[in-house]
Amino acid sequence: MDSTNQQFSHGQTGVQVNLGKRDGAGVGVPQDYEHIARGYVQAAEQGLATSQYNLGVLYEEGLGVSQDYGKAAQWYRLAAKQGLAQAQHNLGVLYDNGSGVAQDYGEAVRWYVLAADQGLAQAQYNLGAMLYNGDGVPQDSIKAYLWVTLAAWQGIEDAATKQNYLEESFTPGKLAEAQRLAREWKPKGE
Repeated sequence: MDSTNQQFSHGQTGVQVNLGKRDGAGVGVPQDYEHIARGYVQAAEQGLATSQYNLGVLYEEGLGVSQDYGKAAQWYRLAAKQGLAQAQHNLGVLYDNGSGVAQDYGEAVRWYVLAADQGLAQAQYNLGAMLYNGDGVPQDSIKAYLWVTLAAWQGIEDAATKQNYLEESFTPGKLAEAQRLAREWKPKGE
């Protein structure tokens, strides 16, 4: 892989979440992820998307359950189909990396698009990388610029680096078009 492609790596999950803070399980006491997992299973089986997503995180990270990317993918898929952007993104990462599912860049892109369209910064960055590299989609540096710029505006530092890199490689006309697309972008549903 050349240094350009290394600069546009996109397989990071961003799922190192502090479940203790989110679930009130552990200020000054040990976190009991097994207990948390049991609670999520009950809610997830009833169709609650956030619990399905959280259970996916537990399986992906091996917190309170045996690490199992296949089960993580199953739970993420259920939440993703309900429109939960973070689950869509994480499912995209699993397809991108071939973790628990067969590696499939087209599927990764499909899930990244759904999450990116909702404004999820990490999905926007990963989608930009896929477009820049031509992984699962035709290579398109202008659309790559759009997505990494949107992610950079939300504070993703690597995206700002990629944005600057692309700006330096564009002709003035191409840069103007790419910047216009970024300025005019609106999340789906607005």
